Amino acid sequence: MARLDFWFDFASTYSYPAAMRVAGVAAARGVGVGWRPFLLGPLFKAFGWDDSPFNLHPLKGRYMWRDLERLCARAGLPFVRPAPFPQHSVLAARVALIALDQPWGADFCRAVFHAEFGEGRQIADRAVLAALLHDHATDPQEVLAQAEAPGHKERLRAETAEAQRLGLFGAPSFVTPDGELFWGHDRLEQAVDWAADRASASG
Repeated sequence: MARLDFWFDFASTYSYPAAMRVAGVAAARGVGVGWRPFLLGPLFKAFGWDDSPFNLHPLKGRYMWRDLERLCARAGLPFVRPAPFPQHSVLAARVALIALDQPWGADFCRAVFHAEFGEGRQIADRAVLAALLHDHATDPQEVLAQAEAPGHKERLRAETAEAQRLGLFGAPSFVTPDGELFWGHDRLEQAVDWAADRASASG
């Protein structure tokens, strides 16, 4: 089966519509999706940035918020601008890595994005994450405790290091098995087509 890795940070604005659409777009072309949470912060620090580029460049930020409103309206997605921005996404990403070991992992990731960008909730809040886990995990507090254990902290660091190794510089990003990189929500369909076409050609 053709495959595509979807790299995202829960704090990333354009990762929200991508997360809500990627499964359907990929399924239509027979492409499987690997959900890969990571942190943009270390990448930005390597560029010499101490904040989101949308905060560092106000004109770009104003455009992004309006663009995201248009994208969400077109896709039928609710949108509430989260405050503060960017949200602190470390704990949510650690929990997601645990969740993605289970069949409900992608559903949990979509729920986090919906809570943040669809409802304006604070995804750094343990109570918010526990409530989102409640629909899937038998013991949300146990999952949260696992997420804060040293092994899972290191797991997220390793994922972020892998993102850097692959040359990622933003989110969402899509990487195909042959190493092709596509950056941005607007490259979702192109990435899926690339993965499907290469799999068909090699099969």
